[in-house]
Amino acid sequence: MTEKCSEGASCSSCGSSESCSAEEKQKQEERVLRSRLSNIKHRIAVMSGKGGVGKSTVAVSLAVTLAKQGHKVGLLDADIHGPNLPKMLGLDNKRLQAGADGIIPEPVIDNLAVVSMAFLLENPDNPVVWRGPLKHTVIRQFVADVQWGELDFLIIDLPPGTGDEPLSVAQVIKPMDGSVIVTTPQDVALLDSRKSVVFSQQIEVPVLGIVENMSGFNCPHCGAAIDLFKQGGGRKAAEDLKVKFLGAVPLDPQVVIQGDAGQPFVAAFPETKAAQAFTEITAAMKSQLKD
Repeated sequence: MTEKCSEGASCSSCGSSESCSAEEKQKQEERVLRSRLSNIKHRIAVMSGKGGVGKSTVAVSLAVTLAKQGHKVGLLDADIHGPNLPKMLGLDNKRLQAGADGIIPEPVIDNLAVVSMAFLLENPDNPVVWRGPLKHTVIRQFVADVQWGELDFLIIDLPPGTGDEPLSVAQVIKPMDGSVIVTTPQDVALLDSRKSVVFSQQIEVPVLGIVENMSGFNCPHCGAAIDLFKQGGGRKAAEDLKVKFLGAVPLDPQVVIQGDAGQPFVAAFPETKAAQAFTEITAAMKSQLKD
């Protein structure tokens, strides 16, 4: 007598396949996902407690700095509702292309390629009105269905806050090597960044450290240091929460100008203090990683 599976259909091991095909397909997708992840040496999420602190700028700058150092880097734009990375990288009109073994990530510079929800939108003005399950599915596809190849780093730009996308990334891309928390020196930004540190720890993603963005400004005329948004709050938060302070990035008009022009400023102006800060931050971040 043939043993029946749920809903009255026989399973593939005992006569039929109708009911079990979905389960087998899910297992196959999981095998593909794990195979893709096995080719990625380090997986790092860039997070912030609130918007407007320059999180995406930090994610792009880390990825470009690592690529310039000779590392193979993938950049995953996991901000489903506000995918800004293509604009910052000069890829506004690009669309995802299919290859023999999945989606081909869009090349940026040598050693760096990116995938973003923006590549799926016909009109950049169209909002993405999705609930959690759909966002989880697309994040999973951005890993399992993309030909990332052999990577030294996958940098994941998360949306601000502690919602669906960070949870999905932690569930899909596991184990994670760690998170980089971005803040600015103001108290309100620091308050939210502290929540991000605790959230990252709660979902078992190690905190690699805190980056204080927009930390001071050097007058282009006289060179005097001006604390527009204060300084030192990120370091104090890192000390209080017992995580590493990765470094501070000063304000620089070229960050905005080059971002709007689609040219990462760390590549266009490597001699600036802001670009040099990312070299130091990258080194501090790598020192937290296990080989």
